[in-house]
Amino acid sequence: MISNDTKRLSRLTAILTQLQVKQLVTASELAVKFTVSIRTIYRDIRALEEAGIPVVTEEGKGYTLMEGYRIPPVMFTEQQANALILAQQLVLKSKDTSFVKDYSEAIEKIQSVLRHTIKDKTNLLADRTRFDFNTYRERTSNYLSDLQAAITNFCVINIRYTNEAGDLSERLVEPFALLSTQEDNWLLIAWCRLREAFRYFRVDRIEQMSLLSECFPAHKMTLQEFFDNYY
Repeated sequence: MISNDTKRLSRLTAILTQLQVKQLVTASELAVKFTVSIRTIYRDIRALEEAGIPVVTEEGKGYTLMEGYRIPPVMFTEQQANALILAQQLVLKSKDTSFVKDYSEAIEKIQSVLRHTIKDKTNLLADRTRFDFNTYRERTSNYLSDLQAAITNFCVINIRYTNEAGDLSERLVEPFALLSTQEDNWLLIAWCRLREAFRYFRVDRIEQMSLLSECFPAHKMTLQEFFDNYY
């Protein structure tokens, strides 16, 4: 049976991981996630602070880590590392060159911090796992990584876009979300300043794109709220 001390240490480690992953977490979120009381979360946060972890409490909002604080690389289990290798094969289905490149480079960085025994096993698994259609797959776009950056940084983008009828137009748009299609293409949802409405743009039909220095106010809704209101 796992001792209470062991369970608490595991929970403290998991809470620290949550603080690394999310910009802000609340005590109630952590209590629900780890099936403990909010009072227990308060004690856990205090324990992390006493251990030298710079947890910042934002009154009425939640907890975050001090800006600039860095924690040593997370150690992956063999099963977690294998899942990442399989995910890489799924990413290779993407028709966007930039997305494939960035993910592959991220996987290389992750592999660099793995223990040697796990690293050898993941390299073997990578060599032994293939989807036939990944090899020499046609790439039809190269903008996905820039679009992700535009979404998270609220950057206006300028695109030259060819619609289904073959008409070319230039648009200033405010990127909102990305959707994957059954054909492994991507759709950009964006507020089009020309049409003064939200529009869908197939990423593989973007002929040219540039991120502008201009930023736009965030559209205050979730993706589900967009579907409820506009779709």
